[in-house]
Amino acid sequence: MRTRAAALLDQPGKWQIVDVELDEPAANEVRVRFHAAGLCHSDDHATTGDMPTPHLPLIGGHEGAGIVEAVGPGVRNLAVGDHVVAQFVPSCGRCEACSSGRGNLCDLGMYALTGSMTDGTYRAHIDGKDAAQMTMVGTFAQQAIVPEFSLTKIDDDIPFHHAALLSCGVPTGWGSAEYAAEVKGGDVVLVVGIGGVGINAVQGASTRGAAYVIAVDPVAFKREKALELGATHAFATIDEAADFARSVTNGQGAHSAIVTVGVTTGDHVAQAINAVGKFGTVVVTGIGNAADEGLPTNLWALSMMQKRIQGTIFGMGTPSYEITRLARLYKAGKLKLGELVTTQYKLEDINQAYADMHAGRNIRGVILHDV
Repeated sequence: MRTRAAALLDQPGKWQIVDVELDEPAANEVRVRFHAAGLCHSDDHATTGDMPTPHLPLIGGHEGAGIVEAVGPGVRNLAVGDHVVAQFVPSCGRCEACSSGRGNLCDLGMYALTGSMTDGTYRAHIDGKDAAQMTMVGTFAQQAIVPEFSLTKIDDDIPFHHAALLSCGVPTGWGSAEYAAEVKGGDVVLVVGIGGVGINAVQGASTRGAAYVIAVDPVAFKREKALELGATHAFATIDEAADFARSVTNGQGAHSAIVTVGVTTGDHVAQAINAVGKFGTVVVTGIGNAADEGLPTNLWALSMMQKRIQGTIFGMGTPSYEITRLARLYKAGKLKLGELVTTQYKLEDINQAYADMHAGRNIRGVILHDV
């Protein structure tokens, strides 16, 4: 069958709208009709070349929600008609990482990087060429073949353009506060970079009871949004934020700093290390150029002040569990999703959508496949 998608044909390059030929679902795979796709900065890293792509063409998109249209042999947990959220990290439930409670580090993640199915083959084809799918899901396609362990079932009454954000931005940001930074009641927390991930670190830190949630972003609109969704203070620079954190901690500094800058550099991390106090934690959630190495920081201070640098993927949570519980918090009115969607786009407008992201106009843009 045929569908439409936004694909990357060259790297670096721009998204192009193409026709895609889809195979039928193989064992443990389903066909999903995606109704909405979130526009995360990680997909943009593929267009710039910051994130090397081992196989082109690449169908983009790793945030999305839709309905299961067909199931392949051996599918056990999904049925035709189920509403699902894509998870950019697969979780098989059986490997060492999954069985030890670290489903975000599932061994199948290696295929999420290649964009193939777990047998090394592809289910999408563009002009006769095998096409990879971003993290095995490829939500910039109107329809896609997806492994069942890359999908989580959700309630039917959650709007697709809200549910799509549960694929990445929400659990990654929320978990960065809850699991990676281990925010506790009364903490002072910096969130550096208020985009689709950082805004949810703000929500997570606020819900965890932080006394001060300090948002950092050069864009005034994003600072205002952070104040609406849980931040107590907002500053344009990390130096201003760090000064404020020290003013409310007897000169010590923040308990944690969560770095969610769209293109993260070593300088961002070094500034965050300087902003936290003794036994403070710096969470590195944002990604930058895969070739960059090194941190311009004082190792003596890192050791003697017992500071910690913590990397994180998917907020350190098990994907299916996090998506389900965050959906429950949303339905209970304790997690904002609709308020995160700044602009809705047609698939054909995807490059304008990313231009808007770079210009600081969006917290999160969303593609609606049905318009």
